[in-house]
Amino acid sequence: MNFELKKEYVDHIQELIEKQDAPTLRAEMEELYPADVTSLLDELDTEPARYLLNLLDTKVGAEILAGIDPHDRRDFLKSFTSDEIARYVNIFDSDDAVDLLNEQPIRIREEVIALLEDREQARFILDLLHYDEDVAGGLMQKELVKANVNWTVNQCIEELRKQAEDVEKVYSVYVVDDNDRLLGVLSLKRIVLAQKYTLIESLYDKDIIFVETYRPAEEVAELMRRYDMDSLPVVNVQGRLLGRITIDDVVDVITEQASSDTLAMAGITGEVEEDDTVWRQTRARLPWLLVGMMGGILAAKFISFFEGDLVIVPAMAAFIPIIGSTGGNVGIQTSSIILQSLADKSGLDTGVWQRLVRMFGVALINGLIISIIVFGFNLLIGNEVQLAMVVSSALVSVVFLASFMGTVTPILLDKLGINPAVASGPFITTANDLIGYGVYFGLAHLLLDL
Repeated sequence: MNFELKKEYVDHIQELIEKQDAPTLRAEMEELYPADVTSLLDELDTEPARYLLNLLDTKVGAEILAGIDPHDRRDFLKSFTSDEIARYVNIFDSDDAVDLLNEQPIRIREEVIALLEDREQARFILDLLHYDEDVAGGLMQKELVKANVNWTVNQCIEELRKQAEDVEKVYSVYVVDDNDRLLGVLSLKRIVLAQKYTLIESLYDKDIIFVETYRPAEEVAELMRRYDMDSLPVVNVQGRLLGRITIDDVVDVITEQASSDTLAMAGITGEVEEDDTVWRQTRARLPWLLVGMMGGILAAKFISFFEGDLVIVPAMAAFIPIIGSTGGNVGIQTSSIILQSLADKSGLDTGVWQRLVRMFGVALINGLIISIIVFGFNLLIGNEVQLAMVVSSALVSVVFLASFMGTVTPILLDKLGINPAVASGPFITTANDLIGYGVYFGLAHLLLDL
């Protein structure tokens, strides 16, 4: 059954918390998935949320805590002692534990690690702490299942039973040599079907995809997406197996990347959410709003140069919004398609000239259709043929120029190592407004002899 969080339910839970009705609260929470409880905690104040979390089984509480947004979790855990945090970190996978500890002050981080009951978990966390969060080493978890190439199937099964106790999800078994260098991968199905004295050496698949610890998170996500992988082994520069990256961590990377690009295209810098403070949201939105405002001022000043033309042919003013909006829309459409192709690294890289040729073909068809419709509209409402030709010719030119800007700008920024998503939205819209107005009034001077 799908859980739908409603205000009435939140108020009901808050009332139970105020009464400290622990049995009823536990019964209510048993009906929910941990992810649903996480959504509920987001709606509660810190103390009620803490009270509710402490009522739950530690393993369930750890799963809930792992799913809380990092910014919210950092603030939430300020009211927890190091002992309380360590109780949950003991159950976390190593990668989730590192994410949580990196959000804490250094003193709390060191105290929690010292308090961990599982010393192997503590060692795993210490190994991972020195990796940046946006590389493969920062995404990986140390918990995995591996087998020595010299083992028999019987030995392998016995060892796997021991290793799998600390691994929540076993996707496959990694095969290593005596020096822990990654050799290949072995499916659980082949282990189950093989004779017990068969050597692992004769069973495993040597064709394995892996990633080094320093590879960017985006590259990891692209590999797992392209090859439809549930987990990806991570090795160091010597080829030794260090850990694995699971699909749930990659989904987080893809989601964050898509969210970041969407915000950038809308002219919002940095990470910002609806429930952030007024100042944080203002700071994220204001820079590109100022760019748009400056573009509007320039466009207004540009139009003022042609006030005399508008006095002679007042009907020209009615088509200024069409010129601006068409250029902006075409530019955003084109840049969005280019951004999509730049993000997809799985195919052959299309050259700039090929993109331009395709762009000119699309622009020609779109421009002609739009201009014919506007030309007919002008004649229908009784405008002169010369004015209709000016507007239609300007629209064709604007579609071509906006398509060119929408194609070249993201490619150029990508080559310079700048996020090409910032090329969309306010930047391209503002640039195309100025270009469009220049073309419009320039053609009016030529065709109407102004």
